[in-house]
Order: sequence, then structure tokens, then C-alpha cells
Amino acid sequence: MEKKDFYYDLPKELIAQQPNEKRDSSRLMHLCRETGAVSHKMFTDITSLLMPGDCIVINDSKVIPARLMGRGETGTAEVEMLLHERMDESSWSVLVKPGRKAQIGDKLIFGEGRLIATVKEIIEDGLRVVSLEHEGDFEPLLEEIGEMPLPHYIEEKQEDTSRYNTVYAKNEGSVAAPTAGLHFTTELLDKIEARGVKIVRVTLHVGIGTFRPVKEDDITKHHMHSEYCRIEPEVAAIINQTKKSGNRVIAIGTTSCRTIESRTNENGEVQPGAGKTDIFIYPGYKFKIMDGLLTNFHLPESTLIMLVSAFAGREATLAAYKEAVQERYRFFSYGDAMLIATKTP
Repeated sequence: MEKKDFYYDLPKELIAQQPNEKRDSSRLMHLCRETGAVSHKMFTDITSLLMPGDCIVINDSKVIPARLMGRGETGTAEVEMLLHERMDESSWSVLVKPGRKAQIGDKLIFGEGRLIATVKEIIEDGLRVVSLEHEGDFEPLLEEIGEMPLPHYIEEKQEDTSRYNTVYAKNEGSVAAPTAGLHFTTELLDKIEARGVKIVRVTLHVGIGTFRPVKEDDITKHHMHSEYCRIEPEVAAIINQTKKSGNRVIAIGTTSCRTIESRTNENGEVQPGAGKTDIFIYPGYKFKIMDGLLTNFHLPESTLIMLVSAFAGREATLAAYKEAVQERYRFFSYGDAMLIATKTP
């Protein structure tokens, strides 16, 4: 299967540049997994599309202000460093632009010298391992000198970058938001729970691998960077009981999907625990636990649209995307949502 099989035409004006004034005022496309039938709703209608006994799985990872703007030790040219993953107390893997400014032994200066990154290892492209020296505690300093790492396609200035986190974000560590969850308000979650739907939390810290472009024409040759994920024992028990009861497990976002699918054994049982996952889901993948997926509309030829195509079918996915373009849906991180489910109420 080739990368071009997941291409679609998207007018640039449909790329959402700002979040909606109200989180839950987005539009919602409902795609029936069995028939491919599409219906158009508002996001608040999701309560009517969920059934008592369903379990929705949310990712409670929180985006950190991971983008740092600084300079090299000996020059004045601007250097951008994106924190990717903490390796230990003082070391991080990072993405540096331009990469030529980050050779082994080079020092990068941020916050007028309050944070210094020394390059220890070159991994690939602009990816580096650095050791950090800083004044005081790291987290408060990062809040002060770091920026929210918004995607490159969001070009407009953001007045409220807190909107790039979900209302239930808790565990810090992501460099990009699990965007399907951005549509929920606490009030809407309360209504969903009152309907008899269980809500459970998992954690996957979203890294740069989820959003890096697929460079190989043959998608099976693409390798995902690993990301940390965790499922608590009580969460695994609720998900497993939901399946045993014949009810649906619905992942809120591709990150929740990848977490539960990564930690489900061949008997269809979710295993609690924590670790790394580099699972790459594309058509041909056999889902072990998931019955539904809520997700935003993703970039052409991305690993994310490949995951959606694996669940809904490539032709049905591309047909739904074509209709979304025709209906003027908003695309990508601040855009509208799609619910794909195996059976409808």
C-alpha cells in the first residue's frame, strides 16, 4: 500500500486557525463503520450517539510549553529547540532547527542563559539528545520561557494557548495535543456520564513521531518513534468488563486508540502497565479491543489518516473526507470531529 493512496485535496481555507469560541460547538460527522453511511450533527449530539454501558477512553496527557527559542553559544542566529522526551533527570531528546547548529558538544542558550542545552548525541535529522543546565526548578522555568508547540499549519497568533489542552489534561509530557478531546467541556462529560457511559483515563505522551511525515512511498517501511503510555489496573478492568458485557469501547482520539491497542493481548484483554509503544496502525490491522473512534480530520498522507482508514476502511474514509470538504468542515487540530462506530443506538 502506497502513501499516495491516502491523499485528498484540501482547500487551505478549511484548515482551522483558531479554536471555536465554545469547545463543544464544533460540528460532528457520524460515520457508520458497517455501511459507510454519513450523517452530519453538532458535537453536543454525541450524547445521543453513545449508549448506556459504553466506555469512552480519554487521554489525560497535558501539553507542555515545549518550544524554546534561543541561540548558539558563539553566535546570534536564532535556534529553535522542541523538547521531545525526557530521558532522565537532566537529559532530553529534542528536535533542533536548524540541525547544523547542534553538533556534539555545542551549547544552545535559552532564556538569556537561564537554560543551557549541551548536545550529547545525534540521532537523526534534527533529533538530538541534550543535557540541560538551568537555574532553579525546571518546570516553572519552562512555563516562563517556553512556548506552546502549536502545529506548523496554525499560522495565526493565538490569544489563549490553554485551548490547546483538553479540560481533563493532567499528566504533563506531550508536545502536541490529543486533539479529539479538545471538543469536550466538563458539562458535556457530566451529561455523558449521566447517560450511563463510563469514562476512563489512559495516558500517552504525544511525541513528534505521531506527526512526522511518511517519507517512504511504501507505507509499511515507515517507522514510528516510540511514545510513553500507561494504563492503570482499574482502567483495564473497566474496559475488559465493558467488552465482556457486549458493550462498546470507544477511543477518544488516535492516541487513546494506540494506547489500548498496544496493551491488548491476543485474547482481547487489556493489560495494565506502562511502557513505550511504536505501534503503527494502517489498513490490514486487526483491531483487538476498539469498537469506536472519535477523531478530528487529519492531514493527507499522514499516519493518522492511515489509522482511521484501518478502522473505517480506506474508501469509506476518503469518501467521508471528500464530503467533509464539500460541507466545509474545519480541519486538523482546531477543526471539527468525526465519530466512527460499529453499531448505532
